[in-house]
Amino acid sequence: MNPVSWQQLLFSRRMLICIFTGFSSGLPLYLLINLVPAWLKTEGVDIKAIGFFALIQFPYTWKFIWSPLLDRFPILGMGRRRGWMLLTQLALVAAIAAFGLFAPERDLWSIAALAVGVAIFSASQDIVLDAYRRELLDDTELGLGNSVHVNAYRIAGLVPGSLSLILADHLAWSSVFMITALFMLPGVVMTILVREPQRAVVPRSLREAVVEPFHEFITRQGWQSALLILGFIFFYKLGDSMATALATPFYMEMGFSKTDIGIIAKNVGLWASVGGGLLGGIWMVKLGINRALWLFGVVQLLSILGFVWLTGTGPDRLALALVIGFEALGVGLGTAAFTAFIARSCDPRYTATQFALFTSLAAVPRTFFNASTGYLVEQFGWSGFFWLCTGLAVPGMLLLWWVAPWQEASAAADKLDQPAGK
Repeated sequence: MNPVSWQQLLFSRRMLICIFTGFSSGLPLYLLINLVPAWLKTEGVDIKAIGFFALIQFPYTWKFIWSPLLDRFPILGMGRRRGWMLLTQLALVAAIAAFGLFAPERDLWSIAALAVGVAIFSASQDIVLDAYRRELLDDTELGLGNSVHVNAYRIAGLVPGSLSLILADHLAWSSVFMITALFMLPGVVMTILVREPQRAVVPRSLREAVVEPFHEFITRQGWQSALLILGFIFFYKLGDSMATALATPFYMEMGFSKTDIGIIAKNVGLWASVGGGLLGGIWMVKLGINRALWLFGVVQLLSILGFVWLTGTGPDRLALALVIGFEALGVGLGTAAFTAFIARSCDPRYTATQFALFTSLAAVPRTFFNASTGYLVEQFGWSGFFWLCTGLAVPGMLLLWWVAPWQEASAAADKLDQPAGK
């Protein structure tokens, strides 16, 4: 039989499904970190209050608590994965549209409560989408499949981060949020059409669904290795997560209009992330996940320095395009390898809970550290803030020596050269 090639992997039904899972997963989060802050900034809300809004993403850090429920119980007669996918997606459609019913100058607490609701539905959707994707993909497909997922995830950011911003210059915010909510419908259609995966064994009890995922991970890795992996997951995305937490308000304060941000920043970022992400996924098939984490992590770290340069250029559209393009390339590559590493670290028997635990830990910096970004900007200025973010990207790179050694061959890279079916 012919060897498995990256072309065969890329142009497959499974990769098409990964496009839909990525888009559905990314849209709610980018709404919370891009569109809602831009809306609040436009309506005159203080920058410190906008930065504090990062705490509404708290559910992303604690989703592993209720993930065993999603792993144990099927609903809507559609199974454990598809049932929960459909329920959370329909809830997101309604909740996103509901933002248009409020005005920031008088309903800030109501907006915060609704945003928490969106975060809960989004985090729950992520639990089941991550589990579904891990059960769908073979080990040889993890790198490329997660790269496709991450690309679609970032493409979804164009809706609240580009299209919606452009529409906000011409339409009422209520209409903007209604249109944004409709972009969740492709995920709903995907959920209805796909089949329930049969790879994982259903936990026999809720206790088994809660206890065994943690017991298995510690037993398999050992305490020291497990702690190093958890530390790496916490630190690897810390610097770039903080650097982009207030990206839209930063661009606006540098003198760029919402249309500039929508057309230049987001669209340049799209092509850089899509091209770089696909190339990164193909490289991961050959390089393996470990080496990809090293190479892509360096690009991810260096991309933060582009924001430092932008603070001194003024509202230069070419500079904005270059900075955002490089940032999208670096973060897109780093996220693709990082997500593949998390998927590889999960036992397929306990996918939902372990994946939720790891991604929850990765979300801690985005939630708690990002809540302080407004104060850090006021304390250090934009340039000092981005230098701090660059320094915070270093610990995650250093941990690669232990959790993903460069010399260690990747199973996916090895299997690529094996005959198909083995």
